[in-house]
Amino acid sequence: MSDRSQGDGALVHFSERLTNSAAFGSLFREGMDLVEETAAYLDGAGRIEAKALDRASSLTYATESMRLTTRLMQLASWLLLHRAVKEGEMTLSQANREKTKVKLSAADPGPDDMLSKLPQQLQDLIARSMNLQARVRRLDISIHTPSTEPTSIGNPLVPQLNRLKAAFEQ
Repeated sequence: MSDRSQGDGALVHFSERLTNSAAFGSLFREGMDLVEETAAYLDGAGRIEAKALDRASSLTYATESMRLTTRLMQLASWLLLHRAVKEGEMTLSQANREKTKVKLSAADPGPDDMLSKLPQQLQDLIARSMNLQARVRRLDISIHTPSTEPTSIGNPLVPQLNRLKAAFEQ
């Protein structure tokens, strides 16, 4: 144990391991499933429901379905980028550079009073996509925010032991 703590100066940052976690795998599957479910709805039942709407609601439907699609495509891009990191196809620093092309704040939905006039299934898909977007944003911050803590090399207990020693020597 002392060989490892003394000789291994490289720290493992938690953020570099997040894409290998089960939580990321679950988030990835949920995101991709939501993309597929949304596409199936918009190409099927959503078209039928949209035709039954009045003119103002139909315009809102078109706007919100476009926002939903844009949001999900941005989230899918982010998820696929980080899956590439997980699978060793790119490094985290490469992903950090590439993710600047992904807009995680894109396409927020319109006002609630307008959304409430839309079919319930579309409202549910919008709400689920917003929840997914919030979770991906938090994960993005965890992964890509640089550490503000100074990285120490060596045994992390040494400063604590030195303080104890100094306190008892007085």
